[in-house]
Amino acid sequence: MSDEHDYKLEAKADISASEASFPPIDYVPPAERPEQELYHSKSWWTTYVFSQDAKYIGVQYACVATSIALVGLFLSLTMRLQLAFPELGILSAPAYYQAITMHGMIMVVYFLTALFLGGFGNFLIPLMCGARDMVFPYVNMLSFWVFVLAVLLLVISFFVPGGPTGAGWTLYPPQAITVGTPGNLWGIVLMLVSLVFFVIGFTMGGLNYVITVLQARARGMTLMRLPLTVWGIFVATILALLAFPALLVGGIMLLLDAVLGTSFFMPTSVSMGELLATEGGSPILFQHLFWFFGHPEVYIVALPAFGIVSDLISVHARKNIFGYRMMVWALVIIGALSFIVWAHHMYVAGMNPWFGYFFATTTLIIAVPTAIKVYNWVLTLWRGNIHLTVPMLFTLGFIITFLNGGLTGLFLGNVTIDVPLSDTYFVVAHFHMVMGIAPILVVFGAVYHWFPLVTGRMLDQGLGKIHFWLTFVGAYMIYAPMYYQGFLGVPRRYFEMYESSYVSTIGLNVFITLSALVVGLAQIIFFYNVIRSVLKGKKAEKNPWKANSLEWQTPKMPPEHGNWGEKLPTVYRWPYDFSVPGADKEYIPQNVPPSEVAGAKVEKT
Repeated sequence: MSDEHDYKLEAKADISASEASFPPIDYVPPAERPEQELYHSKSWWTTYVFSQDAKYIGVQYACVATSIALVGLFLSLTMRLQLAFPELGILSAPAYYQAITMHGMIMVVYFLTALFLGGFGNFLIPLMCGARDMVFPYVNMLSFWVFVLAVLLLVISFFVPGGPTGAGWTLYPPQAITVGTPGNLWGIVLMLVSLVFFVIGFTMGGLNYVITVLQARARGMTLMRLPLTVWGIFVATILALLAFPALLVGGIMLLLDAVLGTSFFMPTSVSMGELLATEGGSPILFQHLFWFFGHPEVYIVALPAFGIVSDLISVHARKNIFGYRMMVWALVIIGALSFIVWAHHMYVAGMNPWFGYFFATTTLIIAVPTAIKVYNWVLTLWRGNIHLTVPMLFTLGFIITFLNGGLTGLFLGNVTIDVPLSDTYFVVAHFHMVMGIAPILVVFGAVYHWFPLVTGRMLDQGLGKIHFWLTFVGAYMIYAPMYYQGFLGVPRRYFEMYESSYVSTIGLNVFITLSALVVGLAQIIFFYNVIRSVLKGKKAEKNPWKANSLEWQTPKMPPEHGNWGEKLPTVYRWPYDFSVPGADKEYIPQNVPPSEVAGAKVEKT
């Protein structure tokens, strides 16, 4: 305590002594705490493998998450082939349900959550806040390796007797752990243990993100000067820290039911003609625990995407974000409301009509702050100097797709419409538009935007545009027909339909599958572009997009260990001063003092 007090006195003395050296307009209050001490690696292993540098950890998260996502993509393509050509017997019934389960869990939790929070969060938070690193680098490193352990346990479940669990990605008991469900022994156990480790690893990382944002910002970087990317990741992390415990305890209780024969979720029931020894458990309790995590999970993925989209639009439209404070509060309100809408996933489970009315109402209310964000994005684009770069194309694709998915979500938020549509392909299309295509478009846009910061090289823009159009148009060719199938009543989770009353949609299934194959193959263009650009891509100039946020203002690009050289930056403004009247340049970085742009009519932040 005394050391910190002495530091504050010294800092104030230094500022007082140097006040005469710069105009009063450039004054920024002194730092409130001493600069953090950096860990310096001692070997190749501690530099590149067990790294404590948040930038390396972010890249490691991205690589591992992308690798497991390729497994999920392969599973989805095999499912589509089975649905289009059931006579080929590509997947048996048990294998199909195992593929559904693993595809869903991989993409939602191990890919999107890990990539947005672990990947982009680690790489961008310290740079955008003006910090040297995360506040707890060692804990940050541990969080990544616990995530790797969780992924390995998930992969091992493919090779155990009985294979992975086929209970569906929601893992509902009692069928998840009873005889007759694929992977009801080792498969479900490994899945649940993997989820437990995932939550443990994320908790270590998540606390790091929150404390870094609150405690390690540069001088002058107030909360209302943070880029919206940081705000999105920050709010999403808080949601995850509050929501993941529900998944953790639900998973542990289900694990005890499976291994020790407890009855947390297992009622008195008969399996394969035999009365089970369980009694008194409530399967509906697990549904409540799962969806108390599950719906905030939608926004754990969406909020970082919202923040990234806001920054990409502003940079590539050369215009300040419209309604910054409104955008921040919309993020916070969406996060708060996400905890009181979970039961709209459970309308078909049966509930008191008044509860149905309550959750339908809150579901419609949460659309209001979400709509505010869409309006503000459109108003930011209005009369902007829009550059149709590859990041901007993916951003515009996201807005269209998220709007599409959000409007169809209004159907499913209404009890009377949700009940008949709940087990149809309408839900598959809606869910994938909101939680699949929309965030992945943001991922691609972010990669094309920040790739120069990571590697010092530019991705090929021509290949990027080909990649965008094949992915964007192909996605609609996949999911638009599914809305139609849903209105026809085509049920989801059926592994073959050629002998059913829905035979008329077999042609659509073939069309959807061929579209999915094209989109899947189109990703080869992206990976080729990344590998080729890393090896011999065009070298990027410093700050190639002419952005204002701090990550582009580091002394060297890519940033070195410690990010900022000898002196941390001082922040004088928000990151959205584009096309400011009276300014000499089209953009004014956050670390440019007001005295250097005295004639510019900037926003007061």
